[in-house]
Amino acid sequence: MDLIVTATSQGLLWGTMALGIFITYRILNLPDMTAEGSFPLGAAITTQLIINGMNPFLATFISFLVGMLAGSITGFLITKGNVPGLLAGILTMTGLYSINLRIMNRANLSLLGQTRVTDIFKSLNLPNQFDAIFLGLAIVVIMIMLLALFFKTELGQAVIATGDNEKMARAMGIPTNRTKIMGLMLSNGIIAMAGGLIAQDNGYADISMGIGTIVIGLAAVIIGEVVFGNLTFINRLICVILGAIVYRLIILLVILIGLNPNDLKLISAILLAICLALPSIRTALKLNFFIGKERVE
Repeated sequence: MDLIVTATSQGLLWGTMALGIFITYRILNLPDMTAEGSFPLGAAITTQLIINGMNPFLATFISFLVGMLAGSITGFLITKGNVPGLLAGILTMTGLYSINLRIMNRANLSLLGQTRVTDIFKSLNLPNQFDAIFLGLAIVVIMIMLLALFFKTELGQAVIATGDNEKMARAMGIPTNRTKIMGLMLSNGIIAMAGGLIAQDNGYADISMGIGTIVIGLAAVIIGEVVFGNLTFINRLICVILGAIVYRLIILLVILIGLNPNDLKLISAILLAICLALPSIRTALKLNFFIGKERVE
């Protein structure tokens, strides 16, 4: 039971990161590799600021702002430098590796003995790990509400229109370059903030913690869509969070059945490939079923 509670609390925090991936992957329709650099960037900034005596809530907010700056770099490379989206994200991610090392001055930093955001519910004396679940729920609810409000605004609708049909959006007078940059800034800000929160929950920041971030985020998005289907915008955001929880529970199951933990990245990649292929598999099975039915008749 403790393992399930832990996996659920981790799923809620990783779900926050998956919301950032959702913005670029589903709304902007843009493959952005910046996430693998902005995630540890948020962790590094937050951890270093907390160690130097800053309030953990303020440190987490600053990680959001720094993540937005990382997203803006990718956005400018795409819009002003005409660099392909995938390559622009890789360039930013590569540069952030050195910046993260500069920030931490070492490969990892410990938060042992430091006050963290995750301590907010400690005083309630809740059962083991339930304080992390309450924190994760609070963050997720606030994020979903803020994103729902943002994407109802004129700017939010412009970002959605840019992702749906950039040429049509430009014809309607929407500054698509600006909305692309805004979407990338928002996405990477959320991802960096999630990195700061997860670093506080884990108790440390590590230079390699961003490896596989994009796979985890995409797995949460795809699992949420495959399991819960196409819903309204707010429900899709909720499904991303549920997808992250399901993903963490699947990883827990993999560990419990005795598979090698070193294979988790491989298992994650296989799981994501299966989820991505499921719609095509379903279509093929339905097509074969109807063809077979016609032959029988």
